[in-house]
Amino acid sequence: MATPHSQAAWYPAIPTVDAMETIVFLERDTVQANFRRPHFAHEWVEYADSQADQVAERLRDASIVISNKLALREHELAQAPGLRLIAIAATGFDCVDLEYCRARGIAVCNVRGYAANSVSEHALMLMLALRRNLLAYRADVEAGEWQHSKQFCLLTHALQDLRGSTLGIVGFGAIGQAMARLGESVGMRLLISENKGASEIRKGRTSFPDVLKQSDIVSVHAPLTTETRGMFGRSEFELMKRGALLINTARGGLLQDEALLEALREGLISGAGVDALDAEPPPEQHPLLDLKLPNLIVTPHVAWVSNEAMQALADQVIDNLEAFVSGQPRNLLT
Repeated sequence: MATPHSQAAWYPAIPTVDAMETIVFLERDTVQANFRRPHFAHEWVEYADSQADQVAERLRDASIVISNKLALREHELAQAPGLRLIAIAATGFDCVDLEYCRARGIAVCNVRGYAANSVSEHALMLMLALRRNLLAYRADVEAGEWQHSKQFCLLTHALQDLRGSTLGIVGFGAIGQAMARLGESVGMRLLISENKGASEIRKGRTSFPDVLKQSDIVSVHAPLTTETRGMFGRSEFELMKRGALLINTARGGLLQDEALLEALREGLISGAGVDALDAEPPPEQHPLLDLKLPNLIVTPHVAWVSNEAMQALADQVIDNLEAFVSGQPRNLLT
């Protein structure tokens, strides 16, 4: 999958040790963890949340901004003349106009690897819930069907093991690698996907179409880029096994929503678990919020928010700020 890469870029001069940085945290309540204060002179301004029409004004005097999912485009950034660093409190970077930042000399960094355990465990949970028909059995118990069963157990839905099944992983960064380790730990056979449309297949990888054809479960961990947006549509679902599951704990924009719903309703695949949607928070009529489908589980973008992951994220954000101010920037996207 396409990933950001460091390019030659200029940044405003590093200030002297006596200079005061103004740090503006636009979305403090999106991360429930302790942010230690950086070890350099600074003013810290934080907002519980920010609406789109408030961003430009709140950035006006910032030299460093911490953001999460707010869109930071040319319109907002052009009104922050002293801005030197955008520290994204997440791994995904599609919310920031990187090209404009490169042109302006604004450094952009993100956090990496902090949620590898949390997201991969969440993906595994979705796999287990769907393969074991967890929600259907819970509904049966709540409806009193077990109490009226003629035998000691209720056999109303099929259950399948993960062991011995084939797990296809699309996106093999830190989270994809953690997913591979979890899959192996429960006895799954692994297929690591090559980039979609790649002309050459790297050693240890399998072509994207072959991963779809051979996998019992496809778990998506790719970044959202121009190349990956909408990468799962009708033609991809038609390649998959009819008994296969699709798990997406990456970005909602990787999926074509209507195509996924058609695939579920028509039985092209047997189920799906998603933790992100293309618009968040989603509108009331979002097509994937039709939870009447027994083979669709939607969770509200919480795969990354274990207590441990959020604290690791908070610590890494401050590490990034301190590294930048000391003249040794890290995790750069620009």
